[in-house]
Amino acid sequence: MIKGQTVVGVVLARDGSKGLPGKNLARLGGRPLIAHTILAARGARTLDRVILTTDSPAIAAVGRRYGAEVPFLRPKDLARDTTHTPPVIEHAVRFLERREGCHVDIVVTLQPTSPFRRPEHIDRGVRMLAADPRLDSVVAVKEAAIPPFWVFRTRRGRLVPFVSDGTDYFLKERQQLERTVQPNGALYVTRRRLLAERGILVSAFNGGAAGYVLMDPLTSVDIDGPMDLVVANLLVKRHPELLPRRRAA
Repeated sequence: MIKGQTVVGVVLARDGSKGLPGKNLARLGGRPLIAHTILAARGARTLDRVILTTDSPAIAAVGRRYGAEVPFLRPKDLARDTTHTPPVIEHAVRFLERREGCHVDIVVTLQPTSPFRRPEHIDRGVRMLAADPRLDSVVAVKEAAIPPFWVFRTRRGRLVPFVSDGTDYFLKERQQLERTVQPNGALYVTRRRLLAERGILVSAFNGGAAGYVLMDPLTSVDIDGPMDLVVANLLVKRHPELLPRRRAA
């Protein structure tokens, strides 16, 4: 818990998935994929509530079984392939505010596709935001797979360096390059006012102040397609400690 502030975790899990049909209920380590994110959220000490937003009664039932609140089924117009995340989170938070009179200060967006995210990652992000009034969001990141200095644009069948400052970055070792990170999708911590006033979860692209929680490659694993699920299950067999456990009653 954060003194004087209400922190709500929102787990997103719609029914449709093109890359991996039935993804949110796919089995990982003997449990539905969504269960691991709910268990991590339930294990976090900084979350006052854990809400599941879904358009699927089947996913809703699994969510309740593992301890999430499911106070509504998400409208179909917010569960399309083209639906962006901020309106979905806004809908969930407004439901709590208008229907239940719940005041929300911080909202934590949690995607089931990051099953190895730990409760302490959630707590670290929430505490970072709560402790620094200059920040308006915090994002989970991992080391960039490829430094942008080695990335190209393609133009008229030719390669054009993404960073065009006259330097031949292929002559530099990775250790000589500025450290770069990328979001891993595991965690977005947002002040309620940022979501309400600007309709965004992360302010880094909009002139705001965004902090970050650095996660290692194993805990950053993202389930996007069938091969990712195969790899994740193999990892769990070797490292069962990657998966969160049920919190003792």
